[in-house]
Amino acid sequence: MAELNFRTLDLNLLRVFNEVMTERSLTKAASKLALTQPAVSNALRRLREAVGDDLLRRSGHGLEPTPRALALWPTVQHALRQLQDSLAPASFVPAQATSTFVLAMADATAAELIPGLIAVLDREAPGVTIRVVPLTTRDPRRMLIDEAADMAIGYFPAVMAALTAQAQAGETVPFEHQRLYLSKYVCVMRRDHPLADVELTLDRYCDARHLLVSFSGRPYGFIDQALGSLGRERHIVLTVNQFFTAGRVVATSDLLTVLPRHFVSVTGIADQLVLRELPFPVPAVHVDALWHRRMQTNAAHAWLREVVSRLPRQRARDHLGVLDV
Repeated sequence: MAELNFRTLDLNLLRVFNEVMTERSLTKAASKLALTQPAVSNALRRLREAVGDDLLRRSGHGLEPTPRALALWPTVQHALRQLQDSLAPASFVPAQATSTFVLAMADATAAELIPGLIAVLDREAPGVTIRVVPLTTRDPRRMLIDEAADMAIGYFPAVMAALTAQAQAGETVPFEHQRLYLSKYVCVMRRDHPLADVELTLDRYCDARHLLVSFSGRPYGFIDQALGSLGRERHIVLTVNQFFTAGRVVATSDLLTVLPRHFVSVTGIADQLVLRELPFPVPAVHVDALWHRRMQTNAAHAWLREVVSRLPRQRARDHLGVLDV
């Protein structure tokens, strides 16, 4: 691999690289950069020579990045974004803003936070628009890298562990996060379920039929991990991807499910359900906000983060401490 002399590197090449990586097309990148296609090709050639890697190869009708390009791109994006924000910082006036923010979260999280968020928008930023998109994974980092969402909110234990390990190893961590609240999960069943009026023992729990809420559709969750550590398992007969659906199904069946305790009160069918403590220990469920580091100095995103951080505290005050924040 060629040795890169950063002092002689033309930083304009990084702008070209970022645009080509975004568009996966020389023609589209050239249009965005107001350059000719030969100029973009020449810039890529010079960058390839500087880093000693092909970076992008032709594949079908587009360009396919090499592993080196994929590893380099997040750093280049972040550096360019920071430089832009530092040289020409954009102010954000909530009352005058017409921004759109995309938030990725599960329906239970949305039910908890979105009503309060809308109240804030009504008071402070009536021109701002929110789009909520569903989480289909416990690892939303790809969504944030691809800018499919400005922020993801949920329970991301593997992601938090990976980011902590990166930081402890002295590596650059491309994501930022903030703890919002602690959610307690409980066993939920219909009010006249055979187990509703008896002690819910571990044996009775495992012998029952279960419904699992799984964003990815995988029939295994953190409850099953906790049971596995005890050498036990449950019989999952139905998997759905929404907490609301789970509540509706168990209200009219003999299935058990596990839901956030605070969520049951907003289902509209709380009077049809019985809540029981799980008969085995489960890890704390921390709900975190996660975003890409390139947004850290963005004024609009900083406002969004501050607003989101307020919501659990306001919710706890309004509902006499329903949430542990």
